[in-house]
Amino acid sequence: MRQYLDFIKHILENGDRKEDRTGTGTISTFGYQMRFDLNEGFPLLTTKKVHLKSIIHELLWFISGDTNIKYLVDNDVKIWNDWPYAAYTKLPEYQGETMEEFVQKIKDDEEFAKKYGNLGPVYGYEWRHFEGAHGEVKDQLAWVINEIKTNPDSRRLIVNSWQAAYIEKMALPPCHTMYQFYVRDGKLSCQLYQRSADAFLGVPFNIASYALLTMMVAQVCGLGLGEFVHTIGDAHIYLNHLEQINRQLERTPRSLPKMIINPSVKNIDDFKFEDFELVDYNPYKGIKAPVAV
Repeated sequence: MRQYLDFIKHILENGDRKEDRTGTGTISTFGYQMRFDLNEGFPLLTTKKVHLKSIIHELLWFISGDTNIKYLVDNDVKIWNDWPYAAYTKLPEYQGETMEEFVQKIKDDEEFAKKYGNLGPVYGYEWRHFEGAHGEVKDQLAWVINEIKTNPDSRRLIVNSWQAAYIEKMALPPCHTMYQFYVRDGKLSCQLYQRSADAFLGVPFNIASYALLTMMVAQVCGLGLGEFVHTIGDAHIYLNHLEQINRQLERTPRSLPKMIINPSVKNIDDFKFEDFELVDYNPYKGIKAPVAV
């Protein structure tokens, strides 16, 4: 994906050193946009192997409205473990458990998971249970799908994850804050606004996740595929990811894979992991890097 390599090159060439919440330090720039024609293939990075299983399970978790990591842990998805574990280590109940021991307790003990595995009202909760000032609750995703079907020319096809009143209750405020759908000539496009983007670890996941969401919504609405447009605010490379980033820039992108979705699924809530098949994916080897928490 040449778009992604151009993106990380732009940060290196135009960014400035900035301190950040994690204490790691970044090279950061502000304001960038990538566009992906979903008819040209599924935009999954080929210059390193990306763990698609985690992307699919996380997206299904968002769609379900769940906010507890137990579903992810039960499916061996590790991408959200750091935040509840970090919170747990600050509690009186912490007994020196390692991350692995903490995760095993989440998997084995329902009560422990219920108490220590919840992330607060993060993405999925806001997608499906956005609360208004007087207690009204809006299922944004169901509403927007119905609106696409009945009023496709609407300019209000938006799902918002940034619930300002609840930011302090979230383990991590949403980085991908809102997305908007657009219908033209029977094809569905989606634009994501992402306030903060970890270029090495996060962005490849975000691109694939929202491209897949667009494909799923297009299918349940009976539409073809348009573009995924990725608009980013603070685009940054962590200083401890520079070696990994430069290794990727030495690699030539390969042909994009194809995503096959079970065509019988017509309701957004009915998708299961087994409904997705990736074919012709031929990436370079994966590149590991630490997560800044």
